[in-house]
Amino acid sequence: MTVLRVAQMIPDTEAEGPGRRFALWVQGCTLRCPGCCNPEMFAPDRGGEILQAAHLAQRVLETPGIEGLSVLGGEPFEQPRAVAEVCRAVRAGGRSVMVYSGYTLEELRAMRSDEVEALLQEIDLLADGRYEQGNPERRRRWLGSANQRLHFFSARYREDDPRFFLPNTVELRLAGGKLTINGWPAAADAFRRR
Repeated sequence: MTVLRVAQMIPDTEAEGPGRRFALWVQGCTLRCPGCCNPEMFAPDRGGEILQAAHLAQRVLETPGIEGLSVLGGEPFEQPRAVAEVCRAVRAGGRSVMVYSGYTLEELRAMRSDEVEALLQEIDLLADGRYEQGNPERRRRWLGSANQRLHFFSARYREDDPRFFLPNTVELRLAGGKLTINGWPAAADAFRRR
């Protein structure tokens, strides 16, 4: 039984990757980029909940109308085995997978880890690179700073897709007295109520 420490989930968002997506934030990140919008997700053992990877994948696949899964953090590659298991099942179910990492692709490959490689094999679209607070991205959607790159590992998405050049958005949700904000608040041109 593989488990994953999850910080937050939003089952239907358009602010975390192409199309309507299930967004999953993992708990724990040792990179700790200055200015990160999720510092509450740094500590691997504080916050969030522990979920079985198989159960989580099933939950994603049972969500109607979504194009795929986006995994954010925290840092997904600090739980590569469990994240890979979720992503493998989601892709086998016909949905796409986008993963955000503060590590560059070169750093990930230099780790020479079978678990990291297994996760890389289950990704359609990788956003990589540390967040640089003083270097905001102003042209490309779904990226926080201009140094970050998109890697297209499958034919599901293309670099020239016009969706990648639309303005970032922020989504606000109020449920059960709890306000949730996701997307890119610092550079967003539009707010959407969900």
